[in-house]
Amino acid sequence: MRKKSFGATAQGREATLYLLENQNHTKVSVTDYGATLVSFVFRDKEGEEKDILLGYDDVASYERETSYLGATVGRNCNRIAGHRFSLNGKEWELEDNDNGNNLHSGSRGVSRIFWDVLQVDSQEITFYCVSTHGEQGFPGNLRSTVTYALTDGDELRISYFGEADADTVMNFTNHAYFNLGGHGSGSIEGQWLQIFANQYTPLGEHAIPTGEIADVAGTPMDFGLMKQIGRDIGEDFGQLRLAGGYDHNYVLAERPGTKKKMAEAFCEETGIALEAFTDCCGVQLYTANFLGDQFGKGGAAYHNRSGFCLESQFFPNAVNEPQFPSPVVNRGETYRSQTSYHVYLKR
Repeated sequence: MRKKSFGATAQGREATLYLLENQNHTKVSVTDYGATLVSFVFRDKEGEEKDILLGYDDVASYERETSYLGATVGRNCNRIAGHRFSLNGKEWELEDNDNGNNLHSGSRGVSRIFWDVLQVDSQEITFYCVSTHGEQGFPGNLRSTVTYALTDGDELRISYFGEADADTVMNFTNHAYFNLGGHGSGSIEGQWLQIFANQYTPLGEHAIPTGEIADVAGTPMDFGLMKQIGRDIGEDFGQLRLAGGYDHNYVLAERPGTKKKMAEAFCEETGIALEAFTDCCGVQLYTANFLGDQFGKGGAAYHNRSGFCLESQFFPNAVNEPQFPSPVVNRGETYRSQTSYHVYLKR
């Protein structure tokens, strides 16, 4: 295991970057700030190293920017309508940080704090944090871990664990932005994607699901067969207009717990392909519609649609939708979830 300084926050706290490497010289780096995934380096068909994750060169940039690049997001990822929910007869109010709603648990979610390092070796690291009762507006003192493990088969496994002393919401994800052409290679609209889902949860106002579960067949939302991400993204279709592109939850299963392939992606220029697996019931496809103009690692220019996200999750606003699988974990119960990303060369 190698590690190095990742700079200091505005408050002067030093961050550390941890470097994982397998026998194939595939490399992953993560930082203790936000338990954030910073890079994923793999050799393309020409043997050249490509970093396929958008990210920044230091902790100050992660602290300053608000795009959640590579962040561990919790204790609830995605949106909660009206920034509130009821649990056991009590209403819990969260931060309004997204047009009257709560997004990614607010400005002090676990993506914006330092995590402790619980265990580390050359190819695996476990981060640990405690969220106190009422923190971010959620009930219960929550102990949680996230483990990044890079296998010799070039698979990055992300495993989550949580346990609380009260009934509460647990719905963690990683907000990695992938670009299989390399993080600074521009738009991902020409890259290919398949999502193994027949249904999605349509959006209403302010990107909150309507509660409906709709078929993707016959609509631009259909990624059942591999197609270029940009093929239908500009179609005059209400859901795409609402979100400025794809920012939708796809239904993988009726309930979480069984690991399955959720997506495949491919870049013709580099030959790099990605398989994604999860035991979650949903995955959010986000095509960086609001990334804006900014600069990332090595001064690379990032713009809208410079990356795509495959965020495994419970459905957005699930805590307020009784027909959706519930993200509530009862006191004394254990939350466990795993998502993995496998990279390989497609000939």
